[in-house]
Amino acid sequence: MEPARIYICRRRGAELDDVVERLKRKDGAGLRILMNQYGDRLLRTAYLLLRDRQAAEEAVQDTFVQAFYKIEQLDDPAKLKAWLIRIAVNHCRMKQRTRSWRSILPSLHVERMGEESASGAEEHFFEQWDKERLSEAMLRVEYKYREIMILYYYNDLNVSEIAEQLSMKENTVKSRLMRGRERLKMILRGRGIEDDLRA
Repeated sequence: MEPARIYICRRRGAELDDVVERLKRKDGAGLRILMNQYGDRLLRTAYLLLRDRQAAEEAVQDTFVQAFYKIEQLDDPAKLKAWLIRIAVNHCRMKQRTRSWRSILPSLHVERMGEESASGAEEHFFEQWDKERLSEAMLRVEYKYREIMILYYYNDLNVSEIAEQLSMKENTVKSRLMRGRERLKMILRGRGIEDDLRA
């Protein structure tokens, strides 16, 4: 590993240790750092799972509250991100199970949570349009497949990490990932989008 990468990894590890220590001391500043660092990623994940902005915000808020009060359960500060994602996914699952209603006015548009590209206006427009259509199609995939795909594509977890997070076999994760991609392709083709998804 290059010296600069080693330094960055050590520095990042030290920052995680500091945040975890602050949380263990019930320091509110540690919670603010945690929310600033992971809030957008967790909100995007929760929204894509629940398809409801308010429910997603509630799930993320519950995630941070649980993390604050249960931080002692985190054995390895390096696994903080995975631990938070697991808590958020569990809160989304609970909301999904208890929610017997559908939104009256569902949002058809996933708000953009990333950074803007510096490309030209026309290219930016089509890029954003494709992202929105992909997000809309993703919201139409069944929850059990969407959950796996979101963890894989949006949170960059590998198959074994997802299996550990969701307490299921790796073959089940692979199968659901494959079926989810197939369903997403069918939805996209039905809407005239022929983009290939990475295998």
